[in-house]
Amino acid sequence: MAHIPVLLNEVIELLNPKNGEFFIDGTFGAGGHSKKILEMIGEKGLLLAFDWDPSTELRANKKVEERNESFLTKKNVIFVNDNFTRIKDVLQEKKLPKADGLLLDLGFSSDQLSDSGKGFSFKKDEPLIMSYSENGLTAYEVINSYSEEDIEGIIKDLGEERFSKRITKAIINNRKKEPIKTSFQLAKIIRNAVPGNYERRRIDPATRTFQALRIFINSELENLKAILDDLELILKKEGRVVIISFHSLEDRIVKNYLRNLKNEKKVELLTRKPIIASWQEVSSNPRSRSAKLRGAILI
Repeated sequence: MAHIPVLLNEVIELLNPKNGEFFIDGTFGAGGHSKKILEMIGEKGLLLAFDWDPSTELRANKKVEERNESFLTKKNVIFVNDNFTRIKDVLQEKKLPKADGLLLDLGFSSDQLSDSGKGFSFKKDEPLIMSYSENGLTAYEVINSYSEEDIEGIIKDLGEERFSKRITKAIINNRKKEPIKTSFQLAKIIRNAVPGNYERRRIDPATRTFQALRIFINSELENLKAILDDLELILKKEGRVVIISFHSLEDRIVKNYLRNLKNEKKVELLTRKPIIASWQEVSSNPRSRSAKLRGAILI
């Protein structure tokens, strides 16, 4: 499945990249937003692209070869395979100035879902890993060794799953018989645990549990809070930050943080309410359905 960048026009309008400016894409993914930013900042501009997934650069370079394009190989692009919480450190290490703009797209690219081999998606049968890093905590460890109370807490709190207790009990009962090793195994257990009319069949019953595990294993909410704390170290005055979230907990963190900065007279909000995808975009790119876009400018 080809990756389509979510809310691309809206992101570019808020970031307002200009020729010669310095931008940071903290969540490069498949590079859809970065490509447009590069067009706007031109050869005199600079793009610093971050992605925690170690396979991202390989996938991007493969696409360069297939399309005979130059992207990450451009002289004005610096790619860093690391967590975006290290942006401020990388700026110091590479003696880079504060940026004119920062983009964080907290969603998953289609490439990451289909090619990871780590069980992020319940649509492919893969090992239960779900960790961006090579040696981090895995979903296999959580599902097969964490207590019933801890697993239920993860699914309930991070997945906002109302059938968390039933799903957890099913996981515990099944792991007593044999280890739960793959995404298909786990998804089947979840589907069998919930009512047949789950969410009126609008989403797969495994969606929220898989999302909760991924968020927990990769400390995604903690990482989001960390980079928001660093905004003034990353962006120059009148620098713009734009964030796309796909989870209510993420959006709540972003909303509250930007509102507090506004009250402290440190930012002006670029969005009074979150921008959501048009019905036309949702029809052509269903993953944009849950996207919420917020932005601010440092003052």
